[in-house]
Amino acid sequence: MNFCNECGGPILFGPVDGDHAPRHVCTRCGYIHYLNPKIVCGCLAIWHDQVLLCRRAIEPRAGFWTLPAGFMENGETTLEGAVRETREEARADIEVEGLYCLFNIPHINQVYMMFKGTLIAGRHAAGDETLETGLYREDQIPWHDLAFPVVRKTLKHYFEDRITGSFPFRMIDLRHPIP
Repeated sequence: MNFCNECGGPILFGPVDGDHAPRHVCTRCGYIHYLNPKIVCGCLAIWHDQVLLCRRAIEPRAGFWTLPAGFMENGETTLEGAVRETREEARADIEVEGLYCLFNIPHINQVYMMFKGTLIAGRHAAGDETLETGLYREDQIPWHDLAFPVVRKTLKHYFEDRITGSFPFRMIDLRHPIP
């Protein structure tokens, strides 16, 4: 960051009185530019014994499979974001049951909020950011071609929970990059 969003003045990065972390501060107007984590919201959409996956058409990880998810927009709730992303990426409507997994990922400044829901009428199709969509049983999941650790962990929890029929909310900290 080089210039202030408020007045256009030059920015310096450094300590701020009374704050615990260095910040971007405008040398002209004194505005403090806080950089906060991004929220990613998505949905584990279920149809009978299958889960909905999308093969990414965009970077990062183009060509790899993911759950429909993306960055939350200003002016929407996390639930609205998950529903919107599922509609955009998989042309699918869902009936959301609730928040299923929350992942704190401090090394990339992101928080993932994955909701669990039911795919309405089993309908899905590739959206603009998706090469293809598909419904997969556990033994059909392309485990080696999943785009992100969050997707792998969400799916693992779901298939484990399905055995017991209980789907508790989970909050998971991923503190270091996973190879």
